[in-house]
Amino acid sequence: RMILNRYSLFCVYRATNAERFKGIPVVKKYLDLSDEEKICPVCNTPLVKIGEEFVRRELSFVPAKLKVVEIYSLNYICPECNKDDVAVIKKGKDGHAHMLHGMAAADTIAWVMYQKFCNSLPYTRQEKDWAQYGVAITRATMANWVIRNALDYFTPMYDYFHRQLLKREFAMADETPLQVLHEPGRRAQTKSYMWLFRSGEDGGSPIILYKYSETRTGNNAVEFLEGFNGYLMCDGYSGYNKVPDAKRTACWAHIRRYLTDAIPKGKQLDYTQPSVQGMMYINQLFHLEDVTKEKCSSFDAIKKARLEKEKPIVEGFLSWLDKQNPVRGSRMDKAVTYIQNRRSYLMIYLEDGRCSFSNNLSENAIRPFTVGRKNWLFCDTPNGAQASAIVYTMVEMAKANGVNVYHYLTYLLEKLPNDRMSDEELDRLAPWNKDVKAEIERRANNSNQ
Repeated sequence: RMILNRYSLFCVYRATNAERFKGIPVVKKYLDLSDEEKICPVCNTPLVKIGEEFVRRELSFVPAKLKVVEIYSLNYICPECNKDDVAVIKKGKDGHAHMLHGMAAADTIAWVMYQKFCNSLPYTRQEKDWAQYGVAITRATMANWVIRNALDYFTPMYDYFHRQLLKREFAMADETPLQVLHEPGRRAQTKSYMWLFRSGEDGGSPIILYKYSETRTGNNAVEFLEGFNGYLMCDGYSGYNKVPDAKRTACWAHIRRYLTDAIPKGKQLDYTQPSVQGMMYINQLFHLEDVTKEKCSSFDAIKKARLEKEKPIVEGFLSWLDKQNPVRGSRMDKAVTYIQNRRSYLMIYLEDGRCSFSNNLSENAIRPFTVGRKNWLFCDTPNGAQASAIVYTMVEMAKANGVNVYHYLTYLLEKLPNDRMSDEELDRLAPWNKDVKAEIERRANNSNQ
C-alpha cells in the first residue's frame, strides 16, 4: 500500500472464475460433431475421438421449483393390548403444525423473509414473482407469515443476542427514520425510528441488533442499553448522553466528513486551507490505525501503539483546532463547532485497544435497512415494524457471522426457539456456533447439488 498526500493507492486482487465458483457443482458439457461431420472431408474415413479440450467456464442458473408436500401421520397400535379391548395408539407428531395452519413450510417463509430483508424486495413484487410460478400468494398473507413467525419464534433469539451484547466491553449505535402508517394516536406522516446497536472490534462474535421505536428520544437508548457499562461509539446525537453507565467515544469518520465538506471546491490539495490542514492530521490517524491493526496481535499492543504514535497527533490536532477562527456560519465553522462539542470524547479510544476508531461498522450495518426502505417505503403497523427489526437482526447476524442467510432463517424456523429455552440452548442455535455453521454449510452445499 502507498500513501500519496491524502489519497491511498491499493493493489487490487481479482479472483479467478475457479475461485468465484468454488463450492458450486461442476457439470461437463461437450461440444460434439454431428454424424455427418464425423466423416473425414479428405478420404471419407470415419473420424476417431482422440480426447477433449477445455474451452470455457460459465455459471448456469437453475430456477427454483415448487412442490406441495402432503403431511401424513403414521399411526401405531399395540396388538396385545388391543386383544383386551384396550387401544394403545401412538401417532407421528408434527412439530410444525403451528406454521399458520400448515399452508407454508419453514423454507417458504424463510424465502419470503430473505427476499424482503436481504434482497430488499417488497411484498408487492414478491406477489408478482409467486404468480410467475403459478401460485397466488397475496402480500397480506406474506406480511402475516413474517409478522407472526418473527414475533413468536425469532424473539427468543433476539432477546438472547440482546443479553449477550450488554455483556460486551464495546458497543456501537446509530438510528434512522422510519414511517409507520398505523401507530395509535399518531399521524401516518409522523417519523418513527429504527435503531441499530452492535458490537465492535473487541474480538468476540459480531452481534447486530435492530430496534423499532416511535420516537428518537434518548430514553430508547437508555432502556435498550440498561446494564451495559462499556464504551459506546455513536454519532453526535445528544440523546446517547442519557445512557448512564456507558463511556462515550467519538467517531473520527464523522469528524473527517465535516472537514471534507468544509474544503472549498478545487482546493483539496491547497494546504493553506484550514480544512485541508485538519484533514492532514486525520488522514495520518487513519493511516496509523490501519498499520496498527495490521501489525498488532493483541489489544494491549494496539493500546500501546496508539499511545506512542497516535496520541501526539491527536494532541497536535486539538492544538490546531483551538487556533481556528472560521467565518461564522461557514462550513468550516460548522466543522469546528462539531469537533469542539465532542472534544471530551476524542481521546477516549486511546484508553482501550478494543475501542474502535470510527462508527463505520454501525453505519455499514444499518445500510441494508436504508436500502430496503427505499424499496418498501414504510411499515403498515407497529407489529410489522417490530417484526422487521427482528428479521433484519437475524439476517445481519447471519451475514456478520459468515453463514448463508436463507438457510439460517430456515434453520431457525425449523428449530423454533422459545421462551422455555435456556441461554445454553439458545446459544446452540446462534450463527457463531460451530455446529450451526457446519449444518448451514451442509444445507447450502446440498442445495447446489
